[in-house]
Amino acid sequence: MGFLSVLSFAHKLVSERLTPGDIAVDATAGTGADTLFLAKACGMKGHVFSFDIQQQALDLTQARMAKEESGLIAEVTLLNTSHARMEQELPVNVHGQVAAVMFNLGYLPAEGADPALITVPDSTIPALEAGLRLLRPRGVLTAVLYPGHPGGEIEAAAVEDWAKALPASMGQTIIYRQLQRPSAPYLVAVDRK
Repeated sequence: MGFLSVLSFAHKLVSERLTPGDIAVDATAGTGADTLFLAKACGMKGHVFSFDIQQQALDLTQARMAKEESGLIAEVTLLNTSHARMEQELPVNVHGQVAAVMFNLGYLPAEGADPALITVPDSTIPALEAGLRLLRPRGVLTAVLYPGHPGGEIEAAAVEDWAKALPASMGQTIIYRQLQRPSAPYLVAVDRK
């Protein structure tokens, strides 16, 4: 038995923090896998806010959510805007109450999607900072990075630099990475103090 995949490890870290009724954020909805994971973990009394700049991503997320029994999962709010706006878009009463913020950076891996439309440090770094401010104490932030696509290596380095520069008083940071494959996806996570 090998190590967990990067996505499975991100889910593991987050599932250890979430309880029914919690609030969570999927900062990059994509195909909706993380939104659904969060909605199940937060349960029917919870709330998940899911962001994406591409309507196609939100449509895919909505379709995935529609397959689930609505009485068993959290309410999901889909927001067609940049993850960098999460602090402005979330209701003020949830600021400092979010249990988890998940990022799955890169591009939308779906048929017909524009592979040139990628996440970039100019919006990702402000989004990470906002996500950290939104977290409650002992909340968790995860960012799956994809250095293997054009632009991905630059964004991954920027996220690592951001995480390294965080004061220990704000949180503890880790990297989960397969060392033999430098272009493979990897995870940066922050445990909020």
